[in-house]
Amino acid sequence: MSSSSTRPIGAPTSGADAPSMEADASGKANGSSTRTGNRAPKPLSAEAIRVAEERVDPAISTIVITGVARVVEFLLIIAVGFAAQLLYVYPEEGMPALYPLAILLGAGLSIMAFQAVDIYTPQALRTFLRQNSRLLVGWVGVFAVLALIAFFLKLGDSFSRVWLGLWFSVGFLSLALFRVGLALLVRHWTRSGRLERRAVIVGGGEPAAKLIEALNASPDSDIRICGIFDDRSDDRSPAVVRGYPKLGTVGQLVEFARRTRVDLLIVALPISAEKRVLEMLRTLWVLPVDIRLSAHTNQLRFRPRSYSYIGNVPFIDVFDKPIADWDYVLKWLFDRVIGTILLILALPVMALVALAIKLDSPGPALFRQKRYGFNNELIEVFKFRSMYTEQCDPTAIKLVSKGDPRVTRVGRFIRKTSLDELPQLFNVLRGGLSLVGPRPHALHAKAADELYDTVVDGYFARHRVKPGITGWAQVNGWRGETDTSEKIQQRVKFDLDYIENWSVLFDLYILLLTPYSLLTKKEGAY
Repeated sequence: MSSSSTRPIGAPTSGADAPSMEADASGKANGSSTRTGNRAPKPLSAEAIRVAEERVDPAISTIVITGVARVVEFLLIIAVGFAAQLLYVYPEEGMPALYPLAILLGAGLSIMAFQAVDIYTPQALRTFLRQNSRLLVGWVGVFAVLALIAFFLKLGDSFSRVWLGLWFSVGFLSLALFRVGLALLVRHWTRSGRLERRAVIVGGGEPAAKLIEALNASPDSDIRICGIFDDRSDDRSPAVVRGYPKLGTVGQLVEFARRTRVDLLIVALPISAEKRVLEMLRTLWVLPVDIRLSAHTNQLRFRPRSYSYIGNVPFIDVFDKPIADWDYVLKWLFDRVIGTILLILALPVMALVALAIKLDSPGPALFRQKRYGFNNELIEVFKFRSMYTEQCDPTAIKLVSKGDPRVTRVGRFIRKTSLDELPQLFNVLRGGLSLVGPRPHALHAKAADELYDTVVDGYFARHRVKPGITGWAQVNGWRGETDTSEKIQQRVKFDLDYIENWSVLFDLYILLLTPYSLLTKKEGAY
């Protein structure tokens, strides 16, 4: 999970929003015949393979860290205030209502004061003396404000001075200790690279050199450059730029980004090179990464709010990772909490289905199948077996059609009702699937005897998010057999629409629509 410096302002967040890259009714990318996400990836150079095989830990969002720090400190201040009240005030005065009001007000003012003294930045979080000295300034300021409020409202005699002293001293000590522990964690995560954004520069030569110099000169940059990718091989794009190697072409970058963690793609080309920039974006938009256009050398200047910044270097936001920062956390919680509840509710039904399968035909009740998941990675999904054991088709070379003799009697029923998908709840809890998302497709799934990615350009853009048990395409009737090109084109269209409009409420809406859809839209499910 990586964090981008800002959300885009007025820029499309994915290729589905960009007319020049959106799949049209024929399934081809408007204005381009470039095939993205090819199943036969271009081989990487030895240097690119070396970089891709380096051990890289998952990223941690600094936005989430600072958000969690605010919540913890808010609760810590409240806890210390109430503890002091219980220990000192309660035995003599009980629980006067003014104390809780003062505690809540003090906690809220504290978070605003800490924000004002700038101790929620990643740079401040990793220090000891600097953040705790600013913490003390903010903490003293909050109690000064509380004292002024009590003075003007003539409430000074309503509060115990001993309680106030305990809250102030123990509260500051608790906050300082929390900050020390957090600083140790942040330093550890910084050393392991988990708070860095791994970036690749697209386009070499002098523009890339100037960009690297600007990033290196910026004191607050969280960027670690992995290398450079450029289609040119002449003297305008040398093999090494400011110490960073050219790892390959733009086409090879797609394969590189699927082998290792890449958080950010920086296009180091001037806006005037419109044609070349668009060609690159048509290739790269299928990746689940932030894409930024370097703007520090452009002669055309927009308002400051039109840019995002890495340190002091301005960028134009082109695409954003679809689900990042707090969205990622909310999606993770939704899958785990709702998925656990649904699994518990479904266990009796799953037991009956497994028994029916065992009684109907010999062989295991469960069937495992390799499918494409997030960022085109291979995942293994569970299903109830719906075919005769000796005729199972793990790679889906042949589509299941109406009256298919390979499907058992029980298999026809569970496929029609999608009960065969229930074991995928285990995949959700294991992390390979989400409850809601584009359906994962089998390795050799076809539409009208053509592989899906040959029917729809930009097909692999649907893999920018984790696949799901149910999805926006399925509840709109696009499930089951894909015997025509139109069916897979419509699936991809709805999948991309889901990615662009994702929210937890949208996931919940799709989940609630799924049972109704299964009962009313049975066409194509055999």
